[in-house]
Amino acid sequence: MKPPYDITNRILLLYGQITEALGSCKSLLLMKPEARLRKQNRIKTIHSSLAIEGNTLDIDHVTALIENTRVVGPKKDILEVQNAVRAYDQLAEFDPYAANDFLKAHKVLMDGLVESAGRYRKKHVGILKGSEVQHVAPGYAMVPGLMKDLFSYIKKDTDIDIIKSCVFHYEMEFIHPFEDGNGRLGRFWQTRLLMEVNPIFEYVPIEETIKNNQEQYYKTLAEADHTGKSTIFIEFMLETINKTLRRTIDESNPGTIDYQKRTEFALAALEGWFDRKDYMKINKGISTATASRDLKQLLLEGKIESTGGGRMTKYKRKL
Repeated sequence: MKPPYDITNRILLLYGQITEALGSCKSLLLMKPEARLRKQNRIKTIHSSLAIEGNTLDIDHVTALIENTRVVGPKKDILEVQNAVRAYDQLAEFDPYAANDFLKAHKVLMDGLVESAGRYRKKHVGILKGSEVQHVAPGYAMVPGLMKDLFSYIKKDTDIDIIKSCVFHYEMEFIHPFEDGNGRLGRFWQTRLLMEVNPIFEYVPIEETIKNNQEQYYKTLAEADHTGKSTIFIEFMLETINKTLRRTIDESNPGTIDYQKRTEFALAALEGWFDRKDYMKINKGISTATASRDLKQLLLEGKIESTGGGRMTKYKRKL
């Protein structure tokens, strides 16, 4: 059975904006950001996802643990970070459509923290907010079947993959398949699903934006429960993805992309005759002077030919 949700105008608008941002990433050669940005964003991701769950270690502690430096802090919090580092190091190795890999990821994230790491719960659970029960999860006997249906949905349904990743995140939280670790695994697995859309999502710290809007995150989860549809949560997550993706683009420095990468990318994308403006459209963010230097160097290397002069100069790749 397909999970219930509506495709609203807002969802389509946000999806269009995300698609546009992914296009900018491609033109900026950010499909795999530079090492500095990858490391920085991985640290933000791990710190933020665990902070949402109450981990007390700050971002400097997380950085130290990633660099295998000893830190002082609660043993449980240190183990949570160490497990998360291992899980995110293996992120690309998990099959996003395989329930067995989903269980393996839970095992890595929760190893040493709960006895049932890597196994679905065997007890009934509810989520408390203060002294009030906010959510009663489906009975434990239903969990394997519900998760099987959910994996069938993300594998076979023809809806937009980015939207399906949001639906999976919500439905998994609703099912609450584990005694503990549901939140961090829900965010982790959405990232893994998004990587099937575009590999850059491995390095986009969506969890940081969720942490900065944590109250709204839980509010939309609760409102989706109340309406019986994940629509409002899909809208929240698409906005979160869009904001984080654009911030990742802003934090990157197009000037650090070297000449060889720029020119190889441009010559592969440009067909026939082109001018300096066309070259700059392909390599967004570079200056007019950089474009002129690139084209002059390509001429000297014999990789392109030119015709005309001044502003009317046209270029074409030599075969």
